[in-house]
Amino acid sequence: MTAFRYRALDAAGRETPGVVEADTARAARALLRERGLFPLEVSSVGQEAAGKRKVSRRKLRAADLTLLTRQWGTLLASGLTVEQALAALIEQSESEFLRQLLAGVRSEILSGYSLRAALDRYPQSFDALYRASVAAGEKSGELSLVMNQLADYLDRRHALRAKTFQALLYPLIVATIALLVIVGLMTYVVPQVVSVFQQGRQELPLLTRSLIVVSDLLRAWGWLMLLMLGGAFLAARRALRAKALRRRWDAWLLRLPLLGRHLRTLDATRFASTLAILAGSGVPLLAALEAGRQVITRLPLAEAVATAAERVREGLPLSRALATSGQFPPLLIHMIANGEATGRLDELLERAARLQQAELENRTATLTTLLEPVLLLVMGGFVLLIVLAVMQPIIELNTLMK
Repeated sequence: MTAFRYRALDAAGRETPGVVEADTARAARALLRERGLFPLEVSSVGQEAAGKRKVSRRKLRAADLTLLTRQWGTLLASGLTVEQALAALIEQSESEFLRQLLAGVRSEILSGYSLRAALDRYPQSFDALYRASVAAGEKSGELSLVMNQLADYLDRRHALRAKTFQALLYPLIVATIALLVIVGLMTYVVPQVVSVFQQGRQELPLLTRSLIVVSDLLRAWGWLMLLMLGGAFLAARRALRAKALRRRWDAWLLRLPLLGRHLRTLDATRFASTLAILAGSGVPLLAALEAGRQVITRLPLAEAVATAAERVREGLPLSRALATSGQFPPLLIHMIANGEATGRLDELLERAARLQQAELENRTATLTTLLEPVLLLVMGGFVLLIVLAVMQPIIELNTLMK
């Protein structure tokens, strides 16, 4: 006998979920009809579990999650129940993966689980912040409001990532083209031009000889150098899984003049946004700090939040607990202190997050504006060296002929 999970309609037209044991799916449907039920869906529990494991291993795209949350909050605000809202979202979804994901969440809810417990089955698509906010919304009865707040937060986070990518796209294209041009000159153009001078008895200048050595090295061992570079990158990623080495690497990055401040502000923005949503949803501060720690990328800042949580548990105000570490921007500390003093912590955290995001966008725009001419100058410098290396023997030859 095999267990089958079913959804069926009774004589009154009400949908009834449950589990029935039968030899085959056809026998399960027949058994349901004998009980006066009209089966809508019958699936093996084993197959269902395998399908859920497959869906749970995939991650929902950021843009899709933002749109889903916005639509979900709107449907809940219109008076629909969670199950009815999920049914509507499944029906209008065009993505097969999203339909399977929402169907899995709906199946858990129909089985008697809470929405938070249903989302816990899919941690790849719904992170700790999302699930904690949903739990707070269920507890407070303001799930639609929390969903709309989450949608706003996800929208801002996605917009920041998109702006950063767009700002870095052009410099990345310029750097890639410059690298390809230089490699092409070194491996194809330079050898053909310089071979003319090598056939003579003229002693080549030092710059030309150096260029020939580099060109020969690239032509003979360029593939091996590329493989070694890729292997070194993979080895470095593997080594950074060690917590001690990762801590030293992140600490070094945070000490860099421009990049360090940018990374610190980026993590502080994520942390402030997370605390603002959870504090406004009624989540206890210690639980909000734990969720905020999970969205921080740099290990020194995450450890500073963990230490601050311990001090808050001992009775210290959050602003003083975070200020002791010296890891977070002063703007965020002052905003938290003001919020604690006035009782508007969530509002001031939200304001701090918006200010820091605006600072990130302005700094990213400035850095990319400066990066473009720097890349062009570097490319021009390499091309100038190649031209000089080729022209020097010609100039010396003309001088000797005179």
